[in-house]
Amino acid sequence: MLNLFSWALIRLEVTCTLRNKKFMFFSVIYPSVLYVLISSTQNTTDKVPHTELTLQSFFMVSMASFGALTAVLMGNSERIAKEREKGWVRQLRLTALPSRSYVLAKIASAAMVTLPCIVVVFLVAASAKHVRFDLWQWLALTGLIWAGSLVFAALGVAIGYIAGGDAVRPITMIIYFVLSILGGLWMPTSTFPQWIQNISEWLPTHAYAALGQAVEMGGAPHAKDVAILCVYFLLFAGGAAWLYRKDTLKA
Repeated sequence: MLNLFSWALIRLEVTCTLRNKKFMFFSVIYPSVLYVLISSTQNTTDKVPHTELTLQSFFMVSMASFGALTAVLMGNSERIAKEREKGWVRQLRLTALPSRSYVLAKIASAAMVTLPCIVVVFLVAASAKHVRFDLWQWLALTGLIWAGSLVFAALGVAIGYIAGGDAVRPITMIIYFVLSILGGLWMPTSTFPQWIQNISEWLPTHAYAALGQAVEMGGAPHAKDVAILCVYFLLFAGGAAWLYRKDTLKA
């Protein structure tokens, strides 16, 4: 599905991202710092209401997911908006790169830089907070959180074409914080009023966090959460491809 030009674009995107020290700090180090600060205020034996999951473990998955969300959502939207302003996207349109391959390349390149933030949060949780799981659980958590980040990478591409210039950052930040808070990445949704819980259970961030939480409790991800993420991915990726083609027609 990805041609040679698409793979070259992915390599270029990953290289540019890794050279951006500010971005790497906020996407890799920042979630780990937040995890230490938040988990330090919690008793190691306290559990999330209505579950057998400790707060230390809950916040580990939440901050790993939050870090991945930061990397793909903030990174994609702002980078694409800047590329449109500088004319880089216009140059890409002169190549044989179709809209579908462009979107997939952007999603793949963004997702490839999420692994460091996930791994760093896990290492901090295991070493500083003594969080323990079986090997299969660590591997499953890493894979699921990484795969789930593709949904938000697609959303980041779409936002990059909805807004441009100075408008993209505030729009992205609003979406970013609303999804993070209401989706339960910063606190258990069981602490919310019931009407907010009814909304949050259909948000992609809630389903995203639920993938890891299910594995932490020794089970498999719920089919509903997987289905919600798949639907959102198709909507975001399809919307991003449509916006890219629409932007091409304007040029």
